[in-house]
Amino acid sequence: MKTAVIGGTGFVGTRLVERLRSTGHETTSHGRSTGLDLLTGAGLPDALRSVDVVVLTIDAPSFDAAASPFFRSTTQNLLDAAGRAGVGHIVLLSIVGIDRVPGVDYYTAKISQEDLVRSGPIPSSVVRATQFMEFVEPIMSWTSDGDVVRLPTTRLQPIAVDDAVGTLADVATGTPVNGIVDVAGPDVFPLDELGRITLRARGDERTVVVDESAGLFGAVPETAIIAPPGARIGAVHYTVWLTSGPPVS
Repeated sequence: MKTAVIGGTGFVGTRLVERLRSTGHETTSHGRSTGLDLLTGAGLPDALRSVDVVVLTIDAPSFDAAASPFFRSTTQNLLDAAGRAGVGHIVLLSIVGIDRVPGVDYYTAKISQEDLVRSGPIPSSVVRATQFMEFVEPIMSWTSDGDVVRLPTTRLQPIAVDDAVGTLADVATGTPVNGIVDVAGPDVFPLDELGRITLRARGDERTVVVDESAGLFGAVPETAIIAPPGARIGAVHYTVWLTSGPPVS
Protein backbone atom coordinates (compact mmCIF):
# COMPACT_ATOMS: atom_id res chain seq x y z
CA MET A 1 0.00 0.00 0.00
CA LYS A 2 1.29 3.44 -0.97
CA THR A 3 0.33 6.56 0.98
CA ALA A 4 0.69 10.19 -0.05
CA VAL A 5 0.66 12.82 2.69
CA ILE A 6 -0.57 16.13 1.28
CA GLY A 7 0.84 18.74 3.60
CA GLY A 8 3.63 16.31 4.35
CA THR A 9 6.14 19.11 4.77
CA GLY A 10 4.14 20.80 7.56
CA PHE A 11 3.97 20.51 11.35
CA VAL A 12 1.79 17.39 11.43
CA GLY A 13 2.61 16.02 8.01
CA THR A 14 6.34 15.65 8.57
CA ARG A 15 5.70 13.62 11.71
CA LEU A 16 3.12 11.45 9.98
CA VAL A 17 5.46 10.71 7.07
CA GLU A 18 8.18 9.71 9.52
CA ARG A 19 5.77 7.50 11.50
CA LEU A 20 4.47 5.69 8.43
CA ARG A 21 7.91 5.13 6.96
CA SER A 22 9.27 3.88 10.29
CA THR A 23 6.62 1.15 10.31
CA GLY A 24 7.44 0.00 6.79
CA HIS A 25 4.80 1.82 4.75
CA GLU A 26 5.69 3.32 1.39
CA THR A 27 4.94 7.01 1.90
CA THR A 28 5.49 10.15 -0.14
CA SER A 29 5.47 13.71 1.16
CA HIS A 30 3.99 16.62 -0.79
CA GLY A 31 3.70 20.37 -0.29
CA ARG A 32 4.61 23.64 -1.90
CA SER A 33 8.30 22.98 -1.38
CA THR A 34 7.99 19.75 -3.43
CA GLY A 35 6.19 21.50 -6.30
CA LEU A 36 2.58 20.78 -5.33
CA ASP A 37 0.05 23.62 -5.62
CA LEU A 38 -3.43 22.56 -4.53
CA LEU A 39 -4.98 25.87 -5.57
CA THR A 40 -4.06 25.34 -9.21
CA GLY A 41 -3.76 21.55 -9.15
CA ALA A 42 -0.17 21.72 -10.36
CA GLY A 43 1.76 18.61 -9.35
CA LEU A 44 -1.27 16.57 -8.30
CA PRO A 45 -1.11 13.92 -11.05
CA ASP A 46 2.49 13.08 -10.17
CA ALA A 47 1.82 13.19 -6.41
CA LEU A 48 -1.09 10.73 -6.69
CA ARG A 49 0.31 8.29 -9.24
CA SER A 50 -0.14 4.68 -7.99
CA VAL A 51 -1.29 5.96 -4.57
CA ASP A 52 -3.76 3.92 -2.51
CA VAL A 53 -4.33 6.32 0.40
CA VAL A 54 -4.17 10.11 0.63
CA VAL A 55 -3.86 11.90 3.98
CA LEU A 56 -4.71 15.61 3.88
CA THR A 57 -3.10 17.68 6.64
CA ILE A 58 -2.90 21.11 5.04
CA ASP A 59 -3.85 24.29 6.90
CA ALA A 60 -5.37 27.49 5.56
CA PRO A 61 -3.14 30.58 5.38
CA SER A 62 -5.48 32.51 7.71
CA PHE A 63 -8.17 31.93 10.36
CA ASP A 64 -10.67 34.41 8.89
CA ALA A 65 -13.39 34.11 6.23
CA ALA A 66 -10.75 33.55 3.53
CA ALA A 67 -10.24 30.04 4.90
CA SER A 68 -13.53 28.80 3.39
CA PRO A 69 -12.76 29.42 -0.30
CA PHE A 70 -9.22 28.14 0.27
CA PHE A 71 -10.40 24.83 1.71
CA ARG A 72 -13.16 24.44 -0.89
CA SER A 73 -10.83 24.99 -3.84
CA THR A 74 -7.88 22.95 -2.60
CA THR A 75 -9.98 20.05 -1.35
CA GLN A 76 -12.09 19.83 -4.52
CA ASN A 77 -8.97 19.89 -6.68
CA LEU A 78 -7.50 17.08 -4.61
CA LEU A 79 -10.68 15.00 -4.73
CA ASP A 80 -11.00 15.38 -8.49
CA ALA A 81 -7.39 14.34 -9.04
CA ALA A 82 -7.68 11.46 -6.54
CA GLY A 83 -10.73 10.15 -8.37
CA ARG A 84 -8.89 10.17 -11.68
CA ALA A 85 -5.89 8.45 -10.07
CA GLY A 86 -7.97 5.66 -8.54
CA VAL A 87 -7.17 6.50 -4.91
CA GLY A 88 -9.10 4.20 -2.58
CA HIS A 89 -9.11 6.11 0.72
CA ILE A 90 -8.99 9.79 1.73
CA VAL A 91 -8.06 10.68 5.32
CA LEU A 92 -8.64 14.24 6.51
CA LEU A 93 -7.21 15.84 9.65
CA SER A 94 -9.80 18.08 11.29
CA ILE A 95 -10.72 19.52 14.70
CA VAL A 96 -12.87 18.19 17.54
CA GLY A 97 -16.07 20.13 18.14
CA ILE A 98 -16.10 22.37 15.08
CA ASP A 99 -19.72 21.47 14.34
CA ARG A 100 -20.64 22.94 17.75
CA VAL A 101 -19.09 26.37 17.08
CA PRO A 102 -20.99 27.97 14.17
CA GLY A 103 -19.74 31.49 14.85
CA VAL A 104 -16.04 30.92 14.10
CA ASP A 105 -14.99 31.43 10.46
CA TYR A 106 -12.15 28.92 10.57
CA TYR A 107 -14.32 26.17 12.06
CA THR A 108 -17.02 26.84 9.48
CA ALA A 109 -14.36 26.46 6.79
CA LYS A 110 -13.19 23.15 8.21
CA ILE A 111 -16.79 21.87 8.27
CA SER A 112 -17.12 22.69 4.57
CA GLN A 113 -13.89 20.79 3.93
CA GLU A 114 -15.18 17.79 5.87
CA ASP A 115 -18.45 17.88 3.94
CA LEU A 116 -16.64 17.77 0.61
CA VAL A 117 -14.54 14.78 1.66
CA ARG A 118 -17.39 12.85 3.28
CA SER A 119 -19.88 13.43 0.44
CA GLY A 120 -17.45 12.49 -2.32
CA PRO A 121 -17.28 9.14 -4.11
CA ILE A 122 -13.98 8.08 -2.53
CA PRO A 123 -14.17 6.15 0.79
CA SER A 124 -13.01 8.49 3.54
CA SER A 125 -12.11 8.91 7.19
CA VAL A 126 -12.10 12.18 9.14
CA VAL A 127 -9.76 12.33 12.15
CA ARG A 128 -10.75 15.14 14.48
CA ALA A 129 -8.10 16.09 17.05
CA THR A 130 -8.27 18.52 19.94
CA GLN A 131 -5.79 21.42 20.17
CA PHE A 132 -2.15 20.39 20.15
CA MET A 133 -0.11 20.87 23.31
CA GLU A 134 2.57 22.40 21.14
CA PHE A 135 0.19 25.26 20.27
CA VAL A 136 -0.80 26.34 23.80
CA GLU A 137 1.97 28.94 24.02
CA PRO A 138 1.23 30.40 20.57
CA ILE A 139 -2.45 30.60 21.59
CA MET A 140 -1.41 32.59 24.65
CA SER A 141 0.66 34.94 22.51
CA TRP A 142 -2.47 36.05 20.60
CA THR A 143 -3.82 37.83 23.68
CA SER A 144 -0.63 38.82 25.52
CA ASP A 145 -0.04 42.46 26.35
CA GLY A 146 3.04 43.27 28.38
CA ASP A 147 2.83 41.44 31.72
CA VAL A 148 -0.76 40.26 31.18
CA VAL A 149 -2.19 37.33 29.23
CA ARG A 150 -5.96 37.52 28.69
CA LEU A 151 -7.67 34.14 28.33
CA PRO A 152 -11.26 32.85 28.45
CA THR A 153 -12.39 29.90 30.57
CA THR A 154 -13.20 27.78 27.51
CA ARG A 155 -12.35 24.13 28.18
CA LEU A 156 -9.48 22.62 26.17
CA GLN A 157 -8.33 19.00 26.08
CA PRO A 158 -4.82 19.36 24.64
CA ILE A 159 -3.19 16.44 22.86
CA ALA A 160 0.48 15.84 22.07
CA VAL A 161 0.95 15.99 18.32
CA ASP A 162 2.65 12.58 18.32
CA ASP A 163 -0.46 11.02 19.90
CA ALA A 164 -2.63 12.57 17.19
CA VAL A 165 -0.21 11.39 14.51
CA GLY A 166 -0.44 7.86 15.90
CA THR A 167 -4.20 7.88 15.35
CA LEU A 168 -3.79 9.34 11.85
CA ALA A 169 -1.35 6.57 10.99
CA ASP A 170 -3.69 3.87 12.35
CA VAL A 171 -6.62 5.22 10.35
CA ALA A 172 -4.58 5.69 7.18
CA THR A 173 -3.38 2.09 7.25
CA GLY A 174 -6.79 0.66 8.09
CA THR A 175 -10.18 0.30 6.46
CA PRO A 176 -12.03 3.58 5.70
CA VAL A 177 -14.47 4.37 8.50
CA ASN A 178 -16.67 6.62 6.30
CA GLY A 179 -17.21 8.74 9.36
CA ILE A 180 -15.37 10.57 12.14
CA VAL A 181 -12.69 9.40 14.59
CA ASP A 182 -12.14 11.76 17.52
CA VAL A 183 -8.84 11.87 19.40
CA ALA A 184 -7.97 13.98 22.43
CA GLY A 185 -5.55 14.37 25.29
CA PRO A 186 -6.24 12.76 28.69
CA ASP A 187 -6.97 15.97 30.64
CA VAL A 188 -9.43 18.87 30.36
CA PHE A 189 -8.44 22.36 31.51
CA PRO A 190 -10.09 25.78 31.45
CA LEU A 191 -7.87 27.78 29.09
CA ASP A 192 -7.05 30.38 31.76
CA GLU A 193 -5.86 27.59 34.08
CA LEU A 194 -3.87 26.05 31.25
CA GLY A 195 -2.18 29.42 30.79
CA ARG A 196 -1.22 29.67 34.46
CA ILE A 197 0.16 26.11 34.51
CA THR A 198 2.22 26.87 31.41
CA LEU A 199 3.63 30.14 32.72
CA ARG A 200 4.64 28.55 36.04
CA ALA A 201 6.40 25.68 34.26
CA ARG A 202 8.31 28.15 32.07
CA GLY A 203 9.26 30.42 34.97
CA ASP A 204 7.29 33.21 33.29
CA GLU A 205 6.00 35.84 35.74
CA ARG A 206 3.22 37.20 33.55
CA THR A 207 -0.30 37.19 34.99
CA VAL A 208 -3.30 35.47 33.44
CA VAL A 209 -6.50 37.50 33.54
CA VAL A 210 -9.87 35.96 32.65
CA ASP A 211 -11.40 37.62 29.59
CA GLU A 212 -14.24 35.65 28.05
CA SER A 213 -13.97 37.57 24.77
CA ALA A 214 -10.23 37.14 24.26
CA GLY A 215 -8.87 35.58 21.09
CA LEU A 216 -10.27 32.85 18.87
CA PHE A 217 -11.43 30.77 21.82
CA GLY A 218 -13.42 33.65 23.28
CA ALA A 219 -16.07 32.84 20.66
CA VAL A 220 -16.16 29.15 21.60
CA PRO A 221 -18.79 27.87 24.07
CA GLU A 222 -17.26 26.60 27.28
CA THR A 223 -17.30 22.84 26.54
CA ALA A 224 -17.76 22.81 22.76
CA ILE A 225 -14.30 21.62 21.76
CA ILE A 226 -13.61 18.89 24.27
CA ALA A 227 -13.85 15.29 23.10
CA PRO A 228 -17.23 13.56 22.85
CA PRO A 229 -17.85 10.11 24.37
CA GLY A 230 -16.04 7.34 22.52
CA ALA A 231 -13.03 9.43 21.53
CA ARG A 232 -9.59 7.90 21.48
CA ILE A 233 -7.50 9.29 24.34
CA GLY A 234 -3.78 9.99 24.00
CA ALA A 235 -1.21 8.82 26.52
CA VAL A 236 0.68 12.06 27.20
CA HIS A 237 -0.49 14.38 30.00
CA TYR A 238 0.06 18.11 29.48
CA THR A 239 1.89 18.61 32.78
CA VAL A 240 4.28 15.80 31.85
CA TRP A 241 4.75 17.18 28.33
CA LEU A 242 5.61 20.60 29.78
CA THR A 243 8.61 19.16 31.61
CA SER A 244 9.83 17.04 28.71
CA GLY A 245 8.78 18.82 25.51
CA PRO A 246 10.59 21.90 24.14
CA PRO A 247 8.66 25.15 24.09
CA VAL A 248 7.24 26.10 20.67
CA SER A 249 8.08 29.61 19.53
